[in-house]
Amino acid sequence: MLERRHRQDPDQHPPLAFPGLRSPVHRLGEGEGFDFSRRVAVMAIVNRTPDSFYDDGATFALESAVDAVLAAERAGADIVDIGGQPFAPGEELSEQDEISRVVPVIRAVRERTSIPISAETYRARVAEACLEAGAGIINDTSGLRDEDLARVVAGSGAQLVITHSVAAPRAELARPRYDDVVGEVRSFLQARAERAIELGVGDNQLIVDPGHDLNKNTLHTLALTRHFDEISSLGFPSLAAVSNKDFIGETLDRPKRERVAGSLAAAVACILLGARIVRMHNVPEAVDATRMTEAILGLRAPAYTRHNV
Repeated sequence: MLERRHRQDPDQHPPLAFPGLRSPVHRLGEGEGFDFSRRVAVMAIVNRTPDSFYDDGATFALESAVDAVLAAERAGADIVDIGGQPFAPGEELSEQDEISRVVPVIRAVRERTSIPISAETYRARVAEACLEAGAGIINDTSGLRDEDLARVVAGSGAQLVITHSVAAPRAELARPRYDDVVGEVRSFLQARAERAIELGVGDNQLIVDPGHDLNKNTLHTLALTRHFDEISSLGFPSLAAVSNKDFIGETLDRPKRERVAGSLAAAVACILLGARIVRMHNVPEAVDATRMTEAILGLRAPAYTRHNV
């Protein structure tokens, strides 16, 4: 006869699965530290760009961007990621233009709420301006191509997301090739994290992201998702940026606006394999999926228990 174990109080039992972390508690903003050994963060996406991948510029206007941040917070997001130019190939903005897009949003949001703010940039000068405006996280999609960015973050005490990518920012990489995509991505992130530490960034400031779809085809990205535990085993909180991406569209044959279910499935799969941040467009759905997964893993108690009680 099988023994039934009831896990009503997550504080009394270890979760079913979570990665060992070098430093579980990270300060994401002005509030208390976020314990990644006990929680999963939902990172909302707000792009102040006229050509953003998902919303086609819907949050390009300053007030639209600010409203989107506040709506994400109301929906339960733990972090909001604000970007000023897409990763995709195209003309590169000047540093000043990027600052002019992102910093006013950060300042306006910081005047209204204390939600942790992430600024997506690969430039040290832009990162410095964003941190001064009130950001607490720098999300570098270039994999620390500009090492001065690490020095800026190290001196600020903010968080640094190191993302795997191969091509230069905004450059096209046709037909990317890997002999072992999971191993190569893991080795890259390990090397860049070690370099960031050499430059003064602490273990409790580092987050790693394998870069779903960034210079990768659908088969590469599916392999990274399937073996996400190889990324989380590095010992840093790992970020899964899977929302509405091309690998979901190609896998399910769905246009961008019909990829929510696939995005949630990919996010949950990554959480089960150790992801501790999921970067998502559809915040209410992502929050529910993440909180349900936390409860299944024993990381959180139900909001209430009435059924058959």
